[in-house]
Amino acid sequence: MLCVKPRPLFSPPFSVTFSSPKHPKRPFTLSTKSSKTSITMSIVEHVVLFKVKDDTDQAKVNMMLNGLNGLVSLDPVVHLTAGPVFRTRSPISNFTHMLHSRYKSKEDLNSYSAHPDHLRVVKENVLPICDDIMAVDWVADNDPLPLSLPCNSAIKVTFLKLKENVNDEVQGEILGVIKGIKDGVSGIQQITCGENFSPARAKGFSIASVAVFNGVNEMEGIEGNEEYVKLQKQKVRDYLDGVIVVDYVVPSSSSSNL
Repeated sequence: MLCVKPRPLFSPPFSVTFSSPKHPKRPFTLSTKSSKTSITMSIVEHVVLFKVKDDTDQAKVNMMLNGLNGLVSLDPVVHLTAGPVFRTRSPISNFTHMLHSRYKSKEDLNSYSAHPDHLRVVKENVLPICDDIMAVDWVADNDPLPLSLPCNSAIKVTFLKLKENVNDEVQGEILGVIKGIKDGVSGIQQITCGENFSPARAKGFSIASVAVFNGVNEMEGIEGNEEYVKLQKQKVRDYLDGVIVVDYVVPSSSSSNL
């Protein structure tokens, strides 16, 4: 399929200091499709990881991906991309495919999840060929622009599982650290993070982030900051009980609904 140009609408390294963000989250304004009245809302990030069974016929995998990418046409969806994982960087992760989508609100995410077309694709094309599925949802802490990611964009998704004794204050400090990543690592076009609000599907992972790069070369550039990355990881290692890092490249079949 041809790459669809997005419309203009609109693991992980860590910052040097454990400090809360200096600027509060800035909600932005969008116009709903049913009304010309502008209202304020925050973008919701939705990431699903799939482990396809080893002996699955490629035709069935293609049917799953075509079905998932077709859901971009649903009204609640702002952006959706589904495809094979480019690389996993965590020994506890063996996921093979990923879906990343965005919504204007939690209510829109719920509407998408309950939509008959979504339920059909999951029942007919996803569940029969997958050994494992996990999903994490969070409200973006900033304005991720553009909302719809261009084809061939590279995405680094990070899920953190915190130890049981980590209190809310420390969790807030960890989020503050992640929010400062863009200033410390070159090549990042977007980065959002937040607390997962769908614990039933997240396997105990409570903090998530997605970093977006123009392409794989820019994402690989993080390796050039190896010493910096190691230093920042040390600052949070004692608070973590698990980390999943997945790299993904937006395929040409991805699109937006804006």
